[in-house]
Amino acid sequence: MTDAQNPSSTEKSIDSAVAHAKEAVTDSVEATRAQLEHTLDAIEDRLDVKKRSEELYAKAQRSYDENPVPWIVGATAVAVGLVGLIAWAIFSDD
Repeated sequence: MTDAQNPSSTEKSIDSAVAHAKEAVTDSVEATRAQLEHTLDAIEDRLDVKKRSEELYAKAQRSYDENPVPWIVGATAVAVGLVGLIAWAIFSDD
């Protein structure tokens, strides 16, 4: 065999190091992609308006079930305020 056909141990070491480096880069890219996917899923979850509104509704429902008095007082205050605004709009001398 000639020298061109029989790679030296140095060339084998270099080839092995290059292969190892390629594998390390591939592993790093895959890990980065997985992390990016996780991050994008978290962002998508936070920006999901329907899901957030359902959570808010469930929280309000639990709050009302636990203690309805503040909700009743609040609804009464809003109703009185609306009636007052309507009466003011109708009976004011503009």
